[in-house]
Amino acid sequence: MRAVLGDARPERAGRDDTAAEMLRRRARGRTGRRRPRPGAGADIAPGRAPSRLAPPAEERNPCMWDFSTDPEFQARLDWVAGFVREEIEPLDVLFSGTAEPYDRDGEVFREVVRPLQAQVKEQGLWAAHLPPHLGGMGMGQVRLALLNEILGRSQWAPMVFGTQAPDSGNAEILAHYGNEEQRRRFLEPLLDGRIVSTFAMTEPQGGADPGGFTCRAVRDGDEWVINGEKWFASNYPHAAFVIAMIITDPDVPVHQGSSMFIIPKGTPGMAQVRGTGLGEEPIGEGAHAYLRFTDCRVPAENLLGEPGTGFAIAQTRLGGGRLHHAMRSVGQCRRAMEMMTERIASRSTRGGPLSKQQAVRQSLADTWIQIEQFRLQVLHAAWQVDRSRETGDPAHARLARLHISAVKAATPKTLVDVVYRAMHLHGSLGVSNELPLIRMWQSGPVLGVADGPTEAHKDVVARLLLQDAVPAEDRLFGSEHIPTRQAAAREKFAGRLKRLEEAR
Repeated sequence: MRAVLGDARPERAGRDDTAAEMLRRRARGRTGRRRPRPGAGADIAPGRAPSRLAPPAEERNPCMWDFSTDPEFQARLDWVAGFVREEIEPLDVLFSGTAEPYDRDGEVFREVVRPLQAQVKEQGLWAAHLPPHLGGMGMGQVRLALLNEILGRSQWAPMVFGTQAPDSGNAEILAHYGNEEQRRRFLEPLLDGRIVSTFAMTEPQGGADPGGFTCRAVRDGDEWVINGEKWFASNYPHAAFVIAMIITDPDVPVHQGSSMFIIPKGTPGMAQVRGTGLGEEPIGEGAHAYLRFTDCRVPAENLLGEPGTGFAIAQTRLGGGRLHHAMRSVGQCRRAMEMMTERIASRSTRGGPLSKQQAVRQSLADTWIQIEQFRLQVLHAAWQVDRSRETGDPAHARLARLHISAVKAATPKTLVDVVYRAMHLHGSLGVSNELPLIRMWQSGPVLGVADGPTEAHKDVVARLLLQDAVPAEDRLFGSEHIPTRQAAAREKFAGRLKRLEEAR
């Protein structure tokens, strides 16, 4: 199997190569002479795009797994890395309010964000997650992972590139399930960056468990009448419309009895109870809305998809979102490690540089190892999604679901671990409001509950693994019981053992 970053086409499986063999092939040319490894060390340089780690194509063993990025796409990633570093990251310190990127009526958006978005569009990198006929690039998930791990360095970057949540997910389901009028009215201005949107699924009494949802829509002629509440509808204050998952048939399971509705901002009967913020944000000023629907009438044509398909639509949306959060988290982790590395190289304590302290070096090594493990897990999950979409094989789709849930479960812990080490190494400065680390660390617990809690995704992983589990014939001691295996081996090789004994 060949896993080429940026070209995720599944190919025929080849022979296995050991890590040592792979390294030897990279270190030697055809003559057997050693040569420098392309891109060596560049993958951890501050602000750099992912490096090219493989030798030229003509020197590659066709049976080897290939972790290179094709040169044309790598050039685009290099441009993105420089653009984010020079043009977008400064916005994080000038305009640090978490809701500001979403305010389309603000001077910051018109004077700062719009010109940057124009440059992204000129480069053909706008809304990379969407197909070309909708104005996107039609990237597969592997290429999106490589792009998003750069965008994850900045709070503003996803907005500048047209990939911000929840709009990216809302655009996907509008493109997939919306009718022509819905796409014209809601999708086109969303893709153009003229408006933002909200996704409302969670309820205050039910959390993320759809089985506990009570927000209800009842058909009344040419309208649906909605009553109930939704919780933590992100970016609602600036949104032009809400996509809400509502129960339309309470007498059947939620995966058959829920539907999706598009509700324009200002619809009578839809009101914000209060805004909820994160962490130390002032009470009542957050961008995550507690919504209440009171006899809220929505035209029947605002139903997204068919009645009863809300749960399926939500899963279409949330699967990609979970993976994209992980992709951007790689970028956050790498930025935290850059700060950590810089601190170690800059500071001294107890009469010597921090770099001479073994405990400090151990912490840095743990950080790099954890990031690399997580990054490869994310890229592998992205490849699984690309393969499942290309082949249409249900078995591949099941594997993709397994890997997405595993990545979702790993994301918050990786962020918390990596950023905590960086914070700790910076001492009191690390937990102050003069560095971005505390805000970066906070995103770990947030991603532990966003798009489904970690425990739910671990349960999905376990249940999928157990579907293939086969009980042991010996239910008491299991199939690896050494005395039982010894007896079976003696029986299988009885003749040979007898000849060996006679030869002695």
